[in-house]
Amino acid sequence: MTDQLVIGGQRFNSRFILGSGKFSLEIVQAVVENGGAEIVTLALRRANQGGEENILEYIPENITLLPNTSGARTAEEAVKIARLAREINCGNFVKVEVIKDSKYLFPDNYETVKATEILAKDGFVVMPYMYPDLNVARDLVSAGAAAVMPLASPIGSNKGLSTKDFIQILVDEIAVPIIVDAGIGRPSQACEAMEMGVAAVMCNTAVATAKNIPLMAKAFGQAIESGRNAYLAGLGRVLNQAAEASSPLTGFLED
Repeated sequence: MTDQLVIGGQRFNSRFILGSGKFSLEIVQAVVENGGAEIVTLALRRANQGGEENILEYIPENITLLPNTSGARTAEEAVKIARLAREINCGNFVKVEVIKDSKYLFPDNYETVKATEILAKDGFVVMPYMYPDLNVARDLVSAGAAAVMPLASPIGSNKGLSTKDFIQILVDEIAVPIIVDAGIGRPSQACEAMEMGVAAVMCNTAVATAKNIPLMAKAFGQAIESGRNAYLAGLGRVLNQAAEASSPLTGFLED
């Protein structure tokens, strides 16, 4: 059976989720196509009806939209933004972001749980962005989250898997898909995350700040696929001893 990502009952062949916040509108389609992404996030302010900067006109029709609640500082604000996004036909998927901290941009886990519960009851497929904490992840699942999106490192930092150990705990203990979000800076880091068993990786800054943006999107798509295959194959063992020959050390020419 084909290995697919399942979120809220919807199936996806790609495990690369593209954040669109830092792309010029003219390049969005090329990035989506090169990376093979099937889910694209967008901020509500970039999907304004009738405006000159309507990102919806640049995203291919077969793409699942993932509006985020960027700018929300409370659960109430996040709920309002999500409902507005649905009213302008962005669908029922929503990435909940509640951020009060203006310096490090860490998510407010408490308010995120509140927003998740309200939106899940309202029929949304809720994918909350959170600081990786097992107890919070369990609360999010209980609140109705369809997936959990822990940060790898601070937003836009490109520092990679700074919270790797905590993310691994979520992978091991949480039943819904774990999607690494924020801070992944290189395709190799995305591959490493997938090797850990996460369900998908979301990237924005690492692609948007590359010299060749479409080519970097392609590199991320390939790295994520490769990491998934490695996870499914089962990584080889790690030895504590110094070394082990890959070929027999018997039968030399002089024997």
